[in-house]
Amino acid sequence: MAVYVDAPRHRVGRMVMCHMLADSMEELLVMADRIGVARKWFQPASHPHFDICKAMRAKAVAAGAIEVDRRQLVDVMKRYRSKWFADLDERAAVEAAKAACAKGQAHG
Repeated sequence: MAVYVDAPRHRVGRMVMCHMLADSMEELLVMADRIGVARKWFQPASHPHFDICKAMRAKAVAAGAIEVDRRQLVDVMKRYRSKWFADLDERAAVEAAKAACAKGQAHG
């Protein structure tokens, strides 16, 4: 089980963002808390993840996140989707994170 970050390449204003995702919602949320990313920034729509800036990416890598390229990121997403369809607890965790995000809560 792990947390993953891709290369920063998505511009938002002056910031360059990347994706942070994980093998489980628990791991993703623990890493977000550890590096100081508010849970309100959770992105559930396409795939459960956080968009994080380069500074937060550096913190995530220092905290143990694995750096991946685009192809590896797609592999992580495919594995997670297989897990999501098979694991009711994981689906519940995603729904709980979505609800917390919708309420603007820092911690769900």
